Amino acid sequence: MAPQTRRGPSFPKIVIERDSDTEDSSEEEDFDDEVQKLAGEASDDEQAEEKDDASTSTKRKREPITISLKRVCKVCKQSGHEAGFRGATYIDCPMKPCFLCKLPGHTTMTCPHKVATEFGVSPAPLKNSHNSLKYLFDRQLRCHVPKMKPAFVIPNKVNCAVIRYHSRRVTCLEFHPTKNNILISGDKKGQLGVWDYEKVHERIVYGNIHSCILNNMKYNPLNDGTVYGASSDGTVSCTDLETGISSSLVNLNPTGWQGPSSWKMLYGLDLNSDKGILLAADNFGLLYMIDARSNNVTGKPILIHKKKSKVTGLHCHPLQPDLLLSCGNDHFARIWDIRRLEDGSSIYNLQHKRVVNSAYFSPQSGSKILTTSQDNRIRVWDSIFGDLDSPSREIVHSQDFNRHLTPFRAEWDPKDISESLVVVGRYISENYNGVALHPIDFIDITNGQLVAEVMDPNIMTITPVNKLHPRDDVLASGSSRSIFIWKPQENTELEREEVANRIIICGKAEKSRKGKLDDDSGDDDMFDSKKNSKTKKIHVKSKVHGGKRKC
Repeated sequence: MAPQTRRGPSFPKIVIERDSDTEDSSEEEDFDDEVQKLAGEASDDEQAEEKDDASTSTKRKREPITISLKRVCKVCKQSGHEAGFRGATYIDCPMKPCFLCKLPGHTTMTCPHKVATEFGVSPAPLKNSHNSLKYLFDRQLRCHVPKMKPAFVIPNKVNCAVIRYHSRRVTCLEFHPTKNNILISGDKKGQLGVWDYEKVHERIVYGNIHSCILNNMKYNPLNDGTVYGASSDGTVSCTDLETGISSSLVNLNPTGWQGPSSWKMLYGLDLNSDKGILLAADNFGLLYMIDARSNNVTGKPILIHKKKSKVTGLHCHPLQPDLLLSCGNDHFARIWDIRRLEDGSSIYNLQHKRVVNSAYFSPQSGSKILTTSQDNRIRVWDSIFGDLDSPSREIVHSQDFNRHLTPFRAEWDPKDISESLVVVGRYISENYNGVALHPIDFIDITNGQLVAEVMDPNIMTITPVNKLHPRDDVLASGSSRSIFIWKPQENTELEREEVANRIIICGKAEKSRKGKLDDDSGDDDMFDSKKNSKTKKIHVKSKVHGGKRKC
């Protein structure tokens, strides 16, 4: 059945009236003379007719010019309709399937996955398979996962924030491994920020670490005062958080810029703590191994993904660090054994339909795999020892963006001993009391149920970077250039003035909001304008429910 185009308002027409001439124009006569000289082949009769026409046209009013402005869809490049956001509503292109679930027959506004994330998701099955791998799993790994699922504690209220902390959008966040109140952050410009969010005003940004995007960070296990960073400038750095002094461990572009075809950028980064090896991957599908003790590259780079494809993430198994999980732009997540690492030696390849933004082992036992793909799917494999040909569950979630954003990544809650709670930002906005907001979703991956969606009416930008604290009930989120700390809401509500004291505004506070949702647009003046709260009294609270969104 041929797709039908939605009817919309008629295209506007602009009518331009020409001024009437009462006298002969000398300029027009001169122009006519030049044309007659150039057109030497014209006959005398034709020239006479042209003169008569020119003289009569100047005496009467000229006819108006009508211009019709046609709308062109940004998705399919055809005229007659438009696609995109209108406030909090996403208008689908009629020539394409649903933007959310990628299936034809309905639009995003009527998509069943938009109402309930657990729609079409089967719960975790109870398999009674009898094999040696299952036996080893039950004896060595299952004992770390309790059978009873504890109650989820959701950080749902902004406790403190730094507005316009970075000069460009936030790209990565990490909590300090030993100091609970220290958060480090990286941005698109390559800057590294260190913030003590309990003292709020103690913050610093080191701007001389990298020359462009800081994609990933990992703490040094031998010295928690230093942090490794992988950047799109092709370097791996080791930075002292106290002094800001940085040393380059790897530089993949020693000769400088030689064109986009040869420029190497580093994205994935992780550390094998047992062997003291730092693993980094670039945009050509290559993996580099660095000795963290001597800070030297060991061996040759190994092709772990399709040639000239970006490796977007690396993650070592929490209990067996020799197992490596990688993901990339070639639509695959791959499992490796770094003890016998070579081209084509992957243990298993997990196929996806589009780019894989992230892939992680579960934090407690490492038996589960969680991936985030650009096709609006969060995929879960319940056991690395089971059938990996297809995921155990696919959860439809809005994370396919069409603008310059940090990719969405579903992150495990490291404190959840049941290994079932994940946090991820949402791309498509929702209408909350007339305000278009992008909530942060907490999802139970065992059944796909939306446990909670947290938002604040003052955070109007998209929040793609989210990190849960490994020990406290704290959520750190990066939205545009700002960083927010969420904590569970207490019984006694804090006064507005007390909350404002824990909000730091960097840069010019008088910068006006333009209403765009771009993450680099600077639309993050949270709590800096009191006239906002006076003119509009909007009360939006986070919703914790059993899987249904109450919009």
